[in-house]
Amino acid sequence: MSKEQLQEKTVHEHVDFTTLLKQYQLKVTQPRLRTLEVISTKKSAISQPELEKLIGKEIDRVTLYRVLASFEEKGILHKIFDLNGTATYALCSTNCSEHNHHDQHVHFICRSCNSVFCMDEITLPSFNIPEGYKLEAVAINALGLCDQCQEK
Repeated sequence: MSKEQLQEKTVHEHVDFTTLLKQYQLKVTQPRLRTLEVISTKKSAISQPELEKLIGKEIDRVTLYRVLASFEEKGILHKIFDLNGTATYALCSTNCSEHNHHDQHVHFICRSCNSVFCMDEITLPSFNIPEGYKLEAVAINALGLCDQCQEK
């Protein structure tokens, strides 16, 4: 199952996270499975503190930190900072790998609720990097009001 398909799943649908973890050569553990389950149900990126609240005492803080770090390292998740400088995490939407992160898209940050949304449908321009430089990431953030905050 691709990460795009994983993102499209809703809370009520079954997702085979075991296959995803094995695809990235990660040991299948309950903390990893539970973390993927929670993140896959979110419409926006999620912070570690928010994950801790949703998961409760199932996973301790240190284990959750290690799970998120390993997912980011392997290319399963990418990290985006919200308006407060808090790291939030979202599933990568491309075929990222440990050595090749290609999750370069616009992130929309709501100035009211501080939610971070991946705007995968917005195509970024190509960049001409000077010789001797190596492009590793592009971060473009758009700021405004999300659909929920506009309705208030």
